[in-house]
Amino acid sequence: MSQPTTTPPLQPPHATAAAQVGQSSTSPASAAELASLKVKLRGALRQFPDFPSPGILFEDILPIFADPTLHEALVRCLELHILASNGNQKPDVIVGLEARGFLMGPSLALRMGAGFVPVRKQGKLPGPCATKGYQKEYGEDFFQMQSDAIKPGQKVIVVDDIIATGGSAYAAGELIKDMGGDLMGFVFLLELEFLKGRDKLPAPVYTLLTGQEEKMA
Repeated sequence: MSQPTTTPPLQPPHATAAAQVGQSSTSPASAAELASLKVKLRGALRQFPDFPSPGILFEDILPIFADPTLHEALVRCLELHILASNGNQKPDVIVGLEARGFLMGPSLALRMGAGFVPVRKQGKLPGPCATKGYQKEYGEDFFQMQSDAIKPGQKVIVVDDIIATGGSAYAAGELIKDMGGDLMGFVFLLELEFLKGRDKLPAPVYTLLTGQEEKMA
């Protein structure tokens, strides 16, 4: 088991899974490691007031992906949670939401030995696609997934950077269920709790960080 204060190098999925056997959410070592990694991730976020419009505090997650140590910390956090909360059962598929779910999803899928499937805005994917609408502030938008992307019975985790209103994540979950997938849960880097997006979602929701802690200049 990894030491609580260190971030292990990226390992192949089979090595990672073996290292996690017997680990649970109540393990003191895993809890300490998660707490340490979360501090690193929170410190890496940059905030831009009034972007992209006045009154919005924009959370920039890109510094995490510019630093391989932080990128590894993010993947490790998500891996620890998924294994601990599902009895060390791994997903068959990681579904990433357009667009920043594409940053997190492939790395997590590779780490866990799972496939990666993108969910995109309507008209962006080739071939037959399943479509699901969801409400945005100024109208309806549509998500699509290739019709053969999820096989019946496959266990699926949905990942994205931030959960706000939850509309887009809900649409992705419905697409997965329509294809016969087993929706294990949703994981996010950050949650804007005041918008209560998790209340819409039909499976367990996990976020590494909650709220917006505005940094003082």
